[in-house]
This record gives sequence, C-alpha cells and structure tokens, in this order.
Amino acid sequence: MRAPEALLPLALLGLSACSAAPTYTPPVVTAPAAFRDTGPWTPAAAETAQSGDWWAVFADPTLDGLEQRLSAGNASLAQALARYDQARALARQARADRYPSVGIDAGAASQRTISTGRTDPVGLSASAAYELDLWGRVRNQVAAGRADAQASAADLAAVRLSLQAQLADAYFQLRGADAQIAVLSSTADAYRQALDLTRRRQAGGASSALDTGRAETQLAAALAQQEQAQADRALLEHALAVLVGEPASSFSLAAVQGLSDAPRTPVSTPSAVLQRRPDIAAAERRVAAANARIGVARAAWFPTVTLAASGGWQSTGGELLTTANRVWALGPAAAALPLLDGGARKAEVARSRAVFDEAAAGYRQTVLDAFREVEDQMALANRLAAAQARQDEAVDAAVRTAALATTRYREGAASYLDVVTAQTAELDARRSALDLRTRRLAASVDLIRALGGGWRGREEA
Repeated sequence: MRAPEALLPLALLGLSACSAAPTYTPPVVTAPAAFRDTGPWTPAAAETAQSGDWWAVFADPTLDGLEQRLSAGNASLAQALARYDQARALARQARADRYPSVGIDAGAASQRTISTGRTDPVGLSASAAYELDLWGRVRNQVAAGRADAQASAADLAAVRLSLQAQLADAYFQLRGADAQIAVLSSTADAYRQALDLTRRRQAGGASSALDTGRAETQLAAALAQQEQAQADRALLEHALAVLVGEPASSFSLAAVQGLSDAPRTPVSTPSAVLQRRPDIAAAERRVAAANARIGVARAAWFPTVTLAASGGWQSTGGELLTTANRVWALGPAAAALPLLDGGARKAEVARSRAVFDEAAAGYRQTVLDAFREVEDQMALANRLAAAQARQDEAVDAAVRTAALATTRYREGAASYLDVVTAQTAELDARRSALDLRTRRLAASVDLIRALGGGWRGREEA
C-alpha cells in the first residue's frame, strides 16, 4: 500500500472521532412575561432604541458629535479593542493545532571512528507531524478559543455601550448645570432689583435696615449657589474631555439655554433583553468555552497519537542530492498514555467542571441583574415623570406667590420677610424642577443602556 493510501483509514478515523465534551446547552433562566413597571412614559414596543446610534433619540447634534469623538479617541475603548484582538489571536493559535506542523532540518558534522576513520556526514530533510484528534482535544480547544473570542467581542460591545452611556449621562448633567446657572443668574438679577427697591424704601423711611440686610443676604446666597453650579459644570466638562480622549485644558463646550425633555423610550419584551445585552452574551459564551474545556480535560484520559513523516537526503561524503542518498520515513511518531499521575487528570476534570458551574452561575446572575436594572430604570422613568409634572405645578404656584408678595410689599401691605420667603420658595421650586428634568434624562440613558442600547445580538460579535 502506498503512503497516501495508508493514511486514508487513519484520516477517516480522525474525521469520525468522538468528542469528550458534554453536549452544550445554554443555562436556562426563565424570563418574566412582561416588565412590571411599564407605564405611560415607557410604552411597550417591538424594538428598543435605534440600533447603533441609540443616542439619536435625544435629537441633540452636540451629543451626536461627542459620541462620534468617543468612538475615535477614548482610551478605555482602545484597551477593550486590544483585548478583543488578543482573544482573536489566541483563537487562531488554537486553530493552528488542527493542521500538520512542517519543518526543514539541515546539518553538517565532522566525526572520526576507529573503523572508518574521519567522515563528514551532511543531511537535508523535511518533516511533518500531525496529531490525530481521536478524542476531540484539539477540536474542543478550538471551540473554547472561538467562544472566548466571541465573549471578548461582546465585552468590547459592553464597554462601548457603557462609555457611550457615561458620556450621555455626563453631557445631560452638564446641560442641567447650564440650566441651573441660567436660573440662578436671572434670580440674582431679580434679587438685585429687590435690593435696590429695599434701599430706596429705607432711604425714604418706608423700610428698615433689617429688610435691606435680608435682601443683601438673599442676593449673596444666590451668587454663592451660582458659583457652585459653575464649579460643578467645570468638573463635568473635564469628565467629558477624558471620555472623548482630549486634555481637559483644551476642551470646552459652549453653554446653552434650556434643558430638553426626556424622550419616550420604547421598551422591548423581557426576552429581547437576553438577546440584546452584550454582557449577557459574553457570560453565555464563557459558559460555552468552559464546557468545551471539560472535553479537553477528559481527552487527557485517552492516548494521544501523532503521525510523522520525513524525507530528504543524507550522505557521508560526495554529492548530497542524489537518488542513492534519499531517505524517507512514515509512521506514528508518538503514542502516549500516562498510567499513573497521582490523580492529576481526575483533578483537572473536576476543576473544569467547577469552572463550568461557576460560569453558569455567573450567567444566571448576569441575567437577573439585567432584569433588575431594567425594572429600576423603568420605575425611575415613570415616577420621575410624574414628579416633574407635580413640580411644574409647584413652580407655577411659587411664581404667582412671589409676584403677589412683591406687589404687596411695594404697596406696604406686607413685610420684606414675606418677599424673601416667597422668592426663596420660587428659586427652590425652579431648581428642583431642573433637577428632576436632568434626572429624567439620565434615567432615559440608563434605561436604554439596560435594554442593551443599539447592540443587536451576539451573532454580530
């Protein structure tokens, strides 16, 4: 039988070899039929926020530009991408074991023996070796490496989504600070006018120094709050600079007037969260990798068989590359089976099973955390929407009360203490309304992140 024909039965045996890994099925986590806190501000829908550029639902061109700059310049995202590249390289390295290894050897030496005297043997040969994957060791290593690479891809998507959400949250907090500064600035102007009125009334004998002191205190307090809001804005601007990968000293955003409303975030079914969230996909892929490595550990109980072939020329003198000097060899290079190892293989199988159990438990915990995060943000979105409606009513009432108190003070029918009380209540109501509006925007961002953002599913990893 010629050499290629001799290899055919062994090749067929390798192709039909069994795998020592258990049959893999993803861990089962029962998804709820529906989210509990779905309300008028988070209506149910078949799809969640737009795929990819999910922040487009906020219709803010400045935010759009910042998110694009994050994708290009964020250092943490670059680190995650490098980790993904490492995982892909390791997967390719594991696949290399599925193919024969080929090498070339050349050598020359001088030796002397009693019988033959001095000789100068030279040789040139090529060799190939291939491990028969009879028990699926190599295949399971490849499967584990592929699952690890898919998990790393999902990790990359999770990091990207998290950073995008961090940027959006910091951006809306900065816009909330802009709105607070604008309110405090206009309030300080109103307080200056009230202080001028009080001083004129004191000069005319209609008011006392006590009223003037209250007006001065009120103005100074408003200016102090304005300085604090400006400090908060500066810190948020610095945080945005880091997220887009730029030095804080050279990064700036112009202030804007007003604060946008939170969008009506569509909410998908609970089962869609399992498909869309990258952290869940990463956890599931790590369970699959751990399952494949059980097969690698089990395969150590069976013998490893490696086929080898070599050929070339060998000569002790004269011409090397002649037919007479040609040599070749074919056959099993190694057939090894450890008999006594002190329980090392048994321990490795047990360890591999424990790693699988750990990964499966981690997957279930990740799923439960995902459902909790969605419920948390839906509860916030709905309750904060209701709170903002009530707070807006409070602002309207406070504005009317402050205007009435000021009018009565001018007419001498009320004390300046009534004006201070009404104006303070108006400022507190306005600031609380802005805080609720900012929190609603942040809750919308967190809800979209909890739903998986624009990441479609692990098959794209």
